[in-house]
Formats: sequence, structure tokens, C-alpha cells
Amino acid sequence: MPYAPIIGTLGYVLDAKTDSVLMVHRTARTNDDHLGKFNGLGGKLEDNEDVAGGMIRELYEEAEIVVTAMSLRGTVNWPGFGPNLEDWLGFIFLITGWEGTPPPSNPEGELHWIPRRRVLNDPSLPTLPMWEGDRSFLPLVFDDDPRPFHGVMPYHQGRPSSWSYCRL
Repeated sequence: MPYAPIIGTLGYVLDAKTDSVLMVHRTARTNDDHLGKFNGLGGKLEDNEDVAGGMIRELYEEAEIVVTAMSLRGTVNWPGFGPNLEDWLGFIFLITGWEGTPPPSNPEGELHWIPRRRVLNDPSLPTLPMWEGDRSFLPLVFDDDPRPFHGVMPYHQGRPSSWSYCRL
């Protein structure tokens, strides 16, 4: 059977002046698979939409910002993710330029500027509730290596069972 994942985008908006990252605290919908977790912004790709265009659209819809600079940092394949055990293929972006001011919340929850050190799980700061697997690839989003990473993180019973990636 051909592999047919759900294709999505996930973006991390970096404010270089404060060294903080825009995150959504998913608290608005009780039936949300991400309930209670902090996450980057993004979502499913729409018909007739390229990946970069989908990321730009999602950031405008979720944070009312217009992207002026972003880079593709990598891709992650998540087989068996979530309660429906769906396969996802995510394109991960770092957004370093934008115009506009994010509102305090969106339909998924509250928007917060989180210190990058906390997003990267600095042990001297309180742990941020997020998907366990995000801690594996987030350092690659913010590192200085210009090469994109390409990883796979299978999920089993709601948790990542492994993580591997390459950069070429």
C-alpha cells in the first residue's frame, strides 16, 4: 500500500531581540489531541497549496502575522501519531522575520512568547508541557547548521518509540 501521510507544517517564530519563541498553549478545545501542551504554530496543508504557502497561511490565521523571512529547518515523519494512529509528514520552519502583533489567543488556545532556553528544555527552568518527541528535534530547529534535517519518529501507544535523522 502506498504511503499517504497527512502533510502539515509546524513553525517556530523566533523573536531575536528577546530570544523567545511564539508558542500556542492548546487549552481551548477539550477534544484536542494536543490539550494542555505547548506547540509551535501550523497545521494541515490545503488542496493546491505549496508547503511554504501553507506555513505562511497558518501563521496569519493563527497569529495574525505576515511572514517576511523563514527557512525550512527540516522534515519529520511521524508514523502512528495521535489517538487515530495517523501517519503525518511535517515540514518544520524557523520564522525569523514577520510583521504584525500576535493576539493574546486564537481558537486553539493562548499565545505566549516563551524563552528559547525553556523551549529547548534548559534544566534550570521549569519544564514546558509539550509532546515528548518535540524535545528530540527542537534543538535542530534552532542550531547553526544550515543543512535541513530529515527525521522519522514512529509513535507507539501515544509515545515516540524511536528517533533518527540525517543531514546531508
